[in-house]
Amino acid sequence: MAKRAVDLVILSDVHLGTYGCHAKELLQYLKSISPGKLVLNGDIIDIWQFSKSYWPETHMKVLRRIMKLVTEGTPVYYLTGNHDEMLRKFSDMSIGSFHLLDKMVTEVNGRKAWIFHGDVFDVTMQHSKWLAKLGAVGYDTLILLNSLVNWCLKLAGREKMSFSKRVKAKFKDAVKFINEFELTAADLAIDKGYDYVICGHIHQAEMRGITTEKGSVLYLNSGDWVESLTALEFHEGAWNIFKYDPRDFAKNNADDNDALDKEDLNSMLDVNILLSKFKTEIG
Repeated sequence: MAKRAVDLVILSDVHLGTYGCHAKELLQYLKSISPGKLVLNGDIIDIWQFSKSYWPETHMKVLRRIMKLVTEGTPVYYLTGNHDEMLRKFSDMSIGSFHLLDKMVTEVNGRKAWIFHGDVFDVTMQHSKWLAKLGAVGYDTLILLNSLVNWCLKLAGREKMSFSKRVKAKFKDAVKFINEFELTAADLAIDKGYDYVICGHIHQAEMRGITTEKGSVLYLNSGDWVESLTALEFHEGAWNIFKYDPRDFAKNNADDNDALDKEDLNSMLDVNILLSKFKTEIG
């Protein structure tokens, strides 16, 4: 299958290592594209909820696919989020075309883009981290229960439903938080003179222009791969929110177990060299 060329791809909130992660669908998407640059905007690996007892092969395949891009020379930027904040102690580290950062400013078609996860705007994260972690466990449980309900609905020939989206729609505080999050990010970006501000964190894919008394900015959010299954793409001068549709990949499902995925990670790159560079970077 010919891969679709994309100048820039931004993913966030994959939450590898949790039951809610749609790793199989993400793997299909990654196999279908040839990105000029890939930005992983936080919460890719859910270290908060990481467990040795739950790490499916599909989750490892996603990492292998990303590492393959790195070994091929594709610039890959991993920006830390709250669920993978443990990696922040290694920030500003680069190994080949792989870069670990907390935030980044990059030029996109001649305009400045400010990219970061967005947990800095979350008051709960800043002052009650234990409560945020408890909420993350509750969210993952809700997603697991939702999957069971959707399985039953599918057997009954009925449409799937999203518990969390219904909760967000029902409670005004959730809607207010999302709106304030977007306005805060936009306001800061305008102050700094950026053309685009790109976040993740709130699991709400969005692309909209925001204007204040000080100016205008295009706010973008890549969504997540727990419920929305979305990504941000920039190609040929235009932004687009990619939304996963299983019908678009139906013909390629047979490729899920291709030769690449059966390879051991060690055969795609010299892990000893990688570890040696890593140890050098951290002293």
